[in-house]
Amino acid sequence: MSQSRPQTILFADVSGSTRLFETKGDLEARRLIALVLDALSGVCAQHGGRVIKTIGDEIMCTFPRAMNGVLAACDMQRRLARDIVFVRDNLAVRIGLHHGDALEEADGDVYGDAVNVAARMTSLAKREQVVTTAATFDGLTGKVPEARSLGKARVSGKLLPIAIVDLVWQEDTSGMTLVQAGPRAGGKEDAGDESVLRLRHRGEVIELRPDSEPFLMGREPGNQLVVEADWVSRTHAMVEYKRGHFMLTDRSTNGTFVRVGEDDELKLHRDEVHLRKSGTISLGQSFAANSGDVIHYEAG
Repeated sequence: MSQSRPQTILFADVSGSTRLFETKGDLEARRLIALVLDALSGVCAQHGGRVIKTIGDEIMCTFPRAMNGVLAACDMQRRLARDIVFVRDNLAVRIGLHHGDALEEADGDVYGDAVNVAARMTSLAKREQVVTTAATFDGLTGKVPEARSLGKARVSGKLLPIAIVDLVWQEDTSGMTLVQAGPRAGGKEDAGDESVLRLRHRGEVIELRPDSEPFLMGREPGNQLVVEADWVSRTHAMVEYKRGHFMLTDRSTNGTFVRVGEDDELKLHRDEVHLRKSGTISLGQSFAANSGDVIHYEAG
């Protein structure tokens, strides 16, 4: 017999799985996705949750309380971010969750409003992001993760848009605009993140903000910043705002060289780095060999 009770519903799906099948082939892609889902299932169990089902590249879990689901979601992201197998193959998940009433069937499956809202949160989440409703977050007690307001979103079946937040699961939260758990006096929305990244190259100054499109640098004219040199790849590197920071990702053959402040030169190759403070970027060769095309950046 079906019964309705409050519980937390969590969905997590593998980001970029279509590309994974294209680049790895069916067998290897299925193996990698199975590894991810097994890891997520283990984290779910550690936090007192139950795996309802896995569908393709997605897992659905339920938890008795919102805090269990929130902590599990954050640990799921950390589990993937810290495992060399997942990092090497650029595997990541997006997670959505919501606490509310759900109808539990005799076979263990769950249905209802909480499931629909949680599924919507997952569709709004980006790679390496945990999105939940502000109502779920505000109901947490004790030592809770920090969160960043994402404004409001429409959910099917709801008359009015609902407030949503991005949970901060990374240990380093510098540069993020955060909201606190608990009731908000006056219900005022977060003012938003004022982060800005300035890039300077050959007299040109470019400003990037959290809502800017991914910024591409490379040899081809289609890039937003073009560096015409033989050692620069057609699409060499990308800067985008994610996980609360401006991140530089290398996509090149020869690598990208970065200096943060007075630190030693760092070579990236098919990897990413958080652009902190101020520094310089050199595409394709070290700073010692690059005299005219160094890119200066300043994060503020």
